[in-house]
Amino acid sequence: MLLLIPSIEIRNRKCVLHVQAAGDYVYSDDPVEMAKLWRIENTKALYVSDIDGAVEGHMVNFDTIKTMVETVDVPILLGGGMRTFEEVQAAMSIGIYRAVISTMLVEHPDDAIKCLEAFGANKIVIGIESRDGLVDIRGRSEHSGLTAVSLALNAKQLGFKRILYTDILRDGTMRGPNFAAIRAFAEAVGMRITVAGGVSGLDDLLKLQEMEPLGVDSVVIGRALYENKFACQPTWRTAEENGYPYTAKI
Repeated sequence: MLLLIPSIEIRNRKCVLHVQAAGDYVYSDDPVEMAKLWRIENTKALYVSDIDGAVEGHMVNFDTIKTMVETVDVPILLGGGMRTFEEVQAAMSIGIYRAVISTMLVEHPDDAIKCLEAFGANKIVIGIESRDGLVDIRGRSEHSGLTAVSLALNAKQLGFKRILYTDILRDGTMRGPNFAAIRAFAEAVGMRITVAGGVSGLDDLLKLQEMEPLGVDSVVIGRALYENKFACQPTWRTAEENGYPYTAKI
């Protein structure tokens, strides 16, 4: 069964969604309150992306992320701006469950290996931002010249076990994932894979579920959840209105 992971993207201290060629949608002025909402709705994990950090090259929204970790009792995966060992170490020190690194592996592989050795393959995820099969880095502002498959296989050889694979051209569009590309990538690399980009509803999840034998075991979802594209969401809203505690243990 796929693990569904709501996405919280932070830019200018707000919870946003960035769509290619369309700019930002602002979903909340308070990312911490959004984390509470997804916890009320019984999420088992959250993916938090420091968009400012990805652009600036270092974590920008550290204090907000720290408050989120202290507020909700589910694992938080963090990406964006962690380009040195010290920044990953700082993230781990506040209780981040997994750190997603991407540019670091391309530009500073020694730091990436140091992170792996210090925290283990269960805690360090390689983020691959794919644009037509090629990897973008530095907050999607530069092309790396590497293919998604070659970068993943290099990471695998170094000892990494999990990839967060994002299809940039589908991300935030709700046009459906590029299933053929995901399948080809999964077959080529043989790693555990979290998929992001394009999910529009239940049918997409069922198709991704078919790839579980290939290593696809989880999916990050943003816009489809925020815009209530799942039939179960009215039930969640009822639970929210009745004040079920967001700190309920699982």
